[in-house]
Amino acid sequence: MADKLKTGDSFPTMSFDLVGGGSSTVPADLGDGYKIILFYRGHW
Repeated sequence: MADKLKTGDSFPTMSFDLVGGGSSTVPADLGDGYKIILFYRGHW
């Protein structure tokens, strides 16, 4: 299991394929400021 983020840790860089095509890189594509990221696994 991966280590949890601790206070002051930077969010790791991750790339995702988008449903409509293309991709997005987090956190680079989100800009500055606070954000909330929800990972929805979908069907169990």
